[in-house]
Amino acid sequence: MTNQVKGFTAAVVAAVCYGTNPLGALPLYADGIHPASVLFYRYAIALAIFAVIMVARGERFSIKLGHAVRFSFLGAVFATSSISLYLSFRYMEAGVASTLLFVYPIMTAVLMTMFFHERVTWTTTTAILLAVAGVALLYRGDGAVRLSTAGFALVMASSLSYAIYIVSINQWENDMSPLKFTFWVIVFCLLSVVAYSWLSGDTLQLLQTPRQWLCVFQLGLLPTVLSLFFMTIGIQLIGSTPSAIMGALEPVTAVVIGVFVFHESFSVRLACGILLILGGVILIISKNKGKPKENAAAAAESDGGIFRNGRS
Repeated sequence: MTNQVKGFTAAVVAAVCYGTNPLGALPLYADGIHPASVLFYRYAIALAIFAVIMVARGERFSIKLGHAVRFSFLGAVFATSSISLYLSFRYMEAGVASTLLFVYPIMTAVLMTMFFHERVTWTTTTAILLAVAGVALLYRGDGAVRLSTAGFALVMASSLSYAIYIVSINQWENDMSPLKFTFWVIVFCLLSVVAYSWLSGDTLQLLQTPRQWLCVFQLGLLPTVLSLFFMTIGIQLIGSTPSAIMGALEPVTAVVIGVFVFHESFSVRLACGILLILGGVILIISKNKGKPKENAAAAAESDGGIFRNGRS
């Protein structure tokens, strides 16, 4: 595969995996587990998975002090995004929150334009508008229920934090494999969650049932290990804005899960929303087809670390 195909494939996988957040979080909330504990187990399990893979691949864990400082920032930003999103589930339906979260591609494009002078083309603008219109159709509220102000503010904070995280990765040139890079993001993300738990007074709750452990394992694997790993690859190969736009597939994933797992109805409105989102995704892929890599060194490192066997 070319680096463009790898990058878009990775971004799609990341979006689909991240869209599975409610699958594990909501059952745990129903059992009385608070967000701080859910996130602690999510990132602890993810960290363990990454550590095992790194040992198996012969990866070195050591990093420079300067890298540790930057990883602490990335971990804190991503933890802020996760905490805000999970707290919003207490104020609104998870599907609504996941849908509103999709404003982060717009925030990503704005940040890249304001601070890094990335040119916003008509193709990118059209793709974002198509995706946003599709997401609006995926929101199945009938307008009778007002959105919670607190919930809305939390989702916007989550979106902004995630956009900052994506842009920060795009601007950091390094020779680390995506595996090692994501491991250290998770380390500082877990530390940030522990700090939040201590400051908020939400002490760690022990899990009691196999079902609860299955839920946190799902959260650790899909929306954490796989999503972060492949998002890093996508950003390195195709850039921040295209990777963020691929995130339109997150609410699509939520709809698919609702239909096939929870037997929710599938309407013409949902079908139109999905088609608009896929139209935006296809448009941005077509625009970037054949475009040179933004970061040849990072892409080469990603190539070695992901798509072939052996030490990277």
